[in-house]
Amino acid sequence: MKESQKPDHVSLGNIVGRLREGRYVIPDFQRDFEWEPWDINELMRSIFRDYFIGSLLLWKGKVENFDALSCENIYGFEGDEGRTDIVLDGQQRLTAMYYAFMAPDVPASKRRNRFIYFINIDHFMNEDYEDAFVYYWTRQGSNLLNDRTSQFENHMFPLAIVGAGGWELANWVQDYEQHWSEVAESVNETETESALRYASNAKKFGTHLKEITEQYQISYIELDRDLELDKVCEIFTKINSRGVQLDIFDLLNALLRPKDIRLRQHLWREASPRLEFPATERMNVYVLQVMSILRQSYCSPKYLYNLIPGNPRQVRGPDGELRSEVLVDDPIEFENLWWSAVEALEQAINSLRHPQEFGAISSQYLPYTAILPPFAALQAEARRLPADQRLDAGRKIELWYWASVFTNRYSRAVESTSARDHTDVKAWFADHNAEPGVISEFQRSVSDLDLKREARRGTSVYNGIFNLLVLNGARDWISGTAPQHGDLDDHHIVPKSLGGDYGLQTSIDTILNRTPLTAETNRDIIRDRLPNEYLPELIETNGEENVRRILQSHFISDKAFKLLTKDPFLPEDFEGFIEERERTLCDRIEQLAHHGWISQDPS
Repeated sequence: MKESQKPDHVSLGNIVGRLREGRYVIPDFQRDFEWEPWDINELMRSIFRDYFIGSLLLWKGKVENFDALSCENIYGFEGDEGRTDIVLDGQQRLTAMYYAFMAPDVPASKRRNRFIYFINIDHFMNEDYEDAFVYYWTRQGSNLLNDRTSQFENHMFPLAIVGAGGWELANWVQDYEQHWSEVAESVNETETESALRYASNAKKFGTHLKEITEQYQISYIELDRDLELDKVCEIFTKINSRGVQLDIFDLLNALLRPKDIRLRQHLWREASPRLEFPATERMNVYVLQVMSILRQSYCSPKYLYNLIPGNPRQVRGPDGELRSEVLVDDPIEFENLWWSAVEALEQAINSLRHPQEFGAISSQYLPYTAILPPFAALQAEARRLPADQRLDAGRKIELWYWASVFTNRYSRAVESTSARDHTDVKAWFADHNAEPGVISEFQRSVSDLDLKREARRGTSVYNGIFNLLVLNGARDWISGTAPQHGDLDDHHIVPKSLGGDYGLQTSIDTILNRTPLTAETNRDIIRDRLPNEYLPELIETNGEENVRRILQSHFISDKAFKLLTKDPFLPEDFEGFIEERERTLCDRIEQLAHHGWISQDPS
């Protein structure tokens, strides 16, 4: 059995030689070389001070892999011979080493000028490492690189000497030492002492260079050349804990190019304006996941490769035998499936953000973005049903959605959960007795909800409560109308500033002390005051019945209203208000768990 991962290490001298030969290539899905000139300088400082610079992840290459991933040379290297390894993790470091050690005649990244790197030997030997590593981007650097005498006189060692290979390094050190030995013989006694010190430093510096180039080790993991691409992706995502993660969208973008499909430049560029609402960078992956769910129910990375037109997949038939089949026949079918998935996601987003459907009026109040692919796919499946079955299917999707929100279902194992939920809910469409287990779990868990602890915006339960407030038609306390949704935010009912003074048991930031209000209401009505101050003002102007009705739209019952208006308003009144509002909300969530959303005033 071949080893899928082979840990090893290589000396600096050997890795520089491999860079010089063009052995390392960069797959198309990798970002461009982005390091700044000073980042390269910092890497050189780390190497020559014998610091660890992290491991590399390489994939032993072969022609098919180079072509499939549209591999390119490291920035600055010219030629197409000698390539042996695909760099999955470590591109920035390897490219920085190539640029510093080879001094290619190309501008630095995002710069107009070429940068050339040196070590000031005098500073280095005095352990003044901050000033020892320097770079130039003007003619001075080019002139210095081509003038060895000036290098010796200014104690400037060009890092390009390391990259030159052969005897260049030893010869340079020997010539540098000889230069100062000859100077010592031709100057006065005072200058002789300095010259001899430089000659001695030359020998010590040369020893250090030899040790670094021969003994400094860079660790790497090399993946077997015959590993399948999806396996490489899986290994990479498990190993790589820092830097830029290998993204399945970028991989497929590279793999689809030979099929003349421009995934990023064409399809995603056209689709992205339609899917801007959710605050996530994974919407492009979500489109692929919807495509995959609708075709094969699964959406983990290894299944997304089946979307490549003409790519065979192995499936087991009813007889238990494996057979090969193609999921997507050609680029036209792929693009049709893509736009169907975009349409499904767009409609799903519109449903979720609608104030009378799911109430996620702002992207920051979406309980999850990860639920979008199964939600969009299920809605698309429901639209395919006969007209007389769609209403019931919509109710079931609604119950599944709220169950997922209040059980934190999509906080882990998202892809496997998406596949399972799609299969289970779709079966439920056809069979009323095939209710998914998450529904009964939701119904059982309502009594265990601890809404007092929900004090951090962004959790599924916190955002779910905010969505329910919007669904309940939470009205503005000034105008009495449903405000524009762009103006709403979750403001405190009992002001935040009073939380510390009261020594409360429950956090002042709990969702039970927050509600959708406009900035104007927060500024002109609440004004950092207790509710027993600002509510009587509202009553005097608008009448108690009208104020109570508005507060009921915020799940503030008559009992909670009485607690808020008590004078004095004590810590126990705050706790009593929180408990009563929690009871009111849990009653509505209980109703939601069994019947879906039915709008009615809380009692």
